[in-house]
Amino acid sequence: MLEELVQLDTELFVYLNGLGNKTWDAFWLFYTTKFNWIPFYALLLFLMYKHIKNTKVFLLTLLVIVLMITFTDQITNLFKKVLVMRLRPCYNPEIDDIIRLVKRSCGGKYGYFSGHASNSMAVATFVSLILRSKYKYLPYILVVWAIVMAYSRIYVGVHYPLDILSGMLFGMISGNLFYKLFKYLQNRYENN
Repeated sequence: MLEELVQLDTELFVYLNGLGNKTWDAFWLFYTTKFNWIPFYALLLFLMYKHIKNTKVFLLTLLVIVLMITFTDQITNLFKKVLVMRLRPCYNPEIDDIIRLVKRSCGGKYGYFSGHASNSMAVATFVSLILRSKYKYLPYILVVWAIVMAYSRIYVGVHYPLDILSGMLFGMISGNLFYKLFKYLQNRYENN
């Protein structure tokens, strides 16, 4: 059963990755690069600051976000390097000659599950939960942004669809858990 799932995942990756073409490569490389999103993250922080209004609570929010990203990154690395150790598509000798590797660097040897997918979905979930009452459509925008970020990893040739889906699910769970932590800390702070 597991072997069939892995085979299906590999076939789906080859198909989706093969849909790409040189016309779109620059766009997807730009989209998948974390540092290109710094202005977007700054905008989200600004919106949260405007919504929260209390500087100390905002700083608490930043601390929780840092903890959340660190947590998702470290758990992702634990799965990649210790627990699962599934080769990235670009290191898979069965398909490395038929895939489109758009990135110059493939990344680490192992790729289950995607850090980009988990981090972006965690941020989308956490920020959506904080700002949903003020910005009605923002959660939809953030979820679409995270889904496209996850897909970009298939397009550039570094993650299988199952890596992406698992990362997104883990990110959603993490975003919810850290939102609950934030609300707990916020309530303790405001009641003291």
